[in-house]
Amino acid sequence: MHEDDLKNQLTIARNEINNLRQQVRNLQHVQRKDIETINRLLQDFRCEGCANKTVKGKDKPETLLLQTTSSDINVNGSNDVAHFKPIGIIRSAFPEKRAVPRQSSVGSRLRSIIQLNDGIFTNPEHSLEGLADFSHMWLIYHFHRNNAHPKAKVAPPRLGGERIGVFSTRSPHRPCPVGLSLVEIEKIDGATISFYGTDMVDGTPVLDIKPYIPYYDAPVLSMDSGIVDFYDSRQEPDGEESDLELYGAAGYTAGNINVDALSGNGMQAAPSPPLPSAVRVPNWVVASHRLSVLFNEHAEAQLQELQVQKQCIVDILEADPRSVYLRTKYGSQIFTFQLSEVTVTCKFDDNAGTVTVVQVRRNENIQVTALDGEPRNT
Repeated sequence: MHEDDLKNQLTIARNEINNLRQQVRNLQHVQRKDIETINRLLQDFRCEGCANKTVKGKDKPETLLLQTTSSDINVNGSNDVAHFKPIGIIRSAFPEKRAVPRQSSVGSRLRSIIQLNDGIFTNPEHSLEGLADFSHMWLIYHFHRNNAHPKAKVAPPRLGGERIGVFSTRSPHRPCPVGLSLVEIEKIDGATISFYGTDMVDGTPVLDIKPYIPYYDAPVLSMDSGIVDFYDSRQEPDGEESDLELYGAAGYTAGNINVDALSGNGMQAAPSPPLPSAVRVPNWVVASHRLSVLFNEHAEAQLQELQVQKQCIVDILEADPRSVYLRTKYGSQIFTFQLSEVTVTCKFDDNAGTVTVVQVRRNENIQVTALDGEPRNT
């Protein structure tokens, strides 16, 4: 054997050793996260009787925030404290923050439910009457798992580590940790709402629910001759809606509306208000960077065996759920996350822009909460 061949083999061996070391470091990071999760579960564990009791003042703040059925949420400002009592709790497929979609549109195929608390109203189901007439709703909720000290500047994943003001981002790490998501209503059953568009961790406290109304929630309505500003339109008396409002709420575009017909009786239409500026967002927000999601044969077989919806995993991974820290420090790496009752293991290849799912296994000896709200062991 020639000396050059030996050198080549040594080089290959060193590269393999380095790769193995990198994988060990990644697995150690995952192990640390798992240990932290187990410790938190043990610290927050309450038997059913204890969980229903009123929380005493000596309990830890984290426990106060987690026991949403019997406690207020304290949102601390610079001078004042506002107390919000959650109206309900979200049950989702994500027991941990890891790999939770950053926007509800990413999790549009992921189903979750909201269970209203009995203590808010005598008959909480009465508060949902009429909501089923809407297709979508806004959810306002508390980021109860964010314990880090908020910073004025954060690093959004799309900026690759560059920092920007927190109020110009959707970062959950905010001085007032309140989230806002637009979700699609599937059905309402009593005091329970089933919806699609999951970007919340399981157990998230809900602060408020509002119906989505296109007329009020969309900033502009395009027309062939320009843009109609919703908010400058003439307002009808309280309790009444104009024809234009009714068209907007029904989802019509102004290009389909005969504005002259709305004036009625041959009357001269009112002068149009000044055209507003077009809606704009920074380039880094609209820039699309999607990964190609692949499945090896082993993972494909496991999907069939466990009857896991493949597209849900694709939606999560193609948006790259890794944090900036993981992506920049470790690069291509092994990544695992829990999705309901299974754990997904995948391998990122940043150079090729791909992520390959290598294993989908059922969680073992972990208590998960089903979407019906009943805990069960897997």
